[in-house]
Amino acid sequence: MAGSSYTPPPPTDPDVRAEIIDTVRRFVAKEVIPVASDLEHADEFPTDLVAQMRDLGLFGVTIPETYGGLGLDLLTYVGVIEELAYGWMSLTGIINTHTMCATLIMAHGSEEQKQRWLPTMASGEVRGALSLSEPDAGSDTRNISCKATPDGDTYVLSGTKAWVTNGERAGIVALAARAPEGISAFIVEKQPGPVFEGIATSKDVGKLGYRGVETVEMTYTDHRIPAANLVGEVGRGLPQILGVLEVGRINIASRAVGVARAAFDAALTYSQERSTMGKPIAEHQAIQLKLADMATRLEAARLLTRNAAERKSAGERCDVEAGMAKLYASETALELSMEAMRIHGGMGYTTDLPVERYYRDAPLMVIGEGTNEIQRLVIARGLLARAAQGER
Repeated sequence: MAGSSYTPPPPTDPDVRAEIIDTVRRFVAKEVIPVASDLEHADEFPTDLVAQMRDLGLFGVTIPETYGGLGLDLLTYVGVIEELAYGWMSLTGIINTHTMCATLIMAHGSEEQKQRWLPTMASGEVRGALSLSEPDAGSDTRNISCKATPDGDTYVLSGTKAWVTNGERAGIVALAARAPEGISAFIVEKQPGPVFEGIATSKDVGKLGYRGVETVEMTYTDHRIPAANLVGEVGRGLPQILGVLEVGRINIASRAVGVARAAFDAALTYSQERSTMGKPIAEHQAIQLKLADMATRLEAARLLTRNAAERKSAGERCDVEAGMAKLYASETALELSMEAMRIHGGMGYTTDLPVERYYRDAPLMVIGEGTNEIQRLVIARGLLARAAQGER
């Protein structure tokens, strides 16, 4: 089945973008921040917050209006993600894997597939997940062993997928599996829950941070799906999904900017409130140097992320830019969360303040959607490829 062409949404009017982002910022301030720490420490899924996110239309931010979404550009999307991550990074994972699943369908699905799946995804009635990694195939995506065996007008899926965010609660899963012609992309339809007709979902994996959202293994045992659920061309699933991962990496960069900003704001505020030797610690040069470096890195991370989003929205190649944004922003989140803890001193190490949560959440962005070591390889290879073509 040949996939249809996908035209990214046109640039969103700046006033509309500002209004959307401001709406999300107010939602985060009023609804998310007051409950985030309690939910996170309890590792409790934020059912009420997700319902409010559905009401705001956040599950359909990038889905075209034709299919019931908001049809907003990726620059608006990264602004939304930054605001959500500022309040509680886990909320952005619920949106990210859903958006990548929808992007795969938008970019490579047939018109029938778009009409079939996108409207319920846009409303948030059905949540999506993306399933690429396996226990023995993380960054080494070409080692995927989950099989899709053709049988008449169906495919039979067998294998185990790892690190699936939204795996239990998702209604559809975009899955990479090995067909006889090569790795291909499929949509698996299921009912939310731990077991569904040949699909078993493991218990949520315990994590250092990124709590409150499930991360599971999913095992497929002779699970049949219609051949019509093949997305794009058979054997072309890997490049299709790797293209979608550019959106995922931009999302990770946006999350990192949100966490870094939250850490910086906490440090800046505390430095003006905490006094030593007769004056606020913000007046000590050692703290001022830290704040200056933190603010500069934060702004650089935000600009790299926005640049990648603009290029992707324009339909331009952005493997290098998305890799740079993800690499730099995630390292910035890691550094700023540590610096915020240093500025807070002992209080930063307690669970009374969210600084320790930022410190636990930040490493996910260094690892997620391709480790930063892989990002460096992606960037270098992209640069060399462009140089060979006479590009700068």
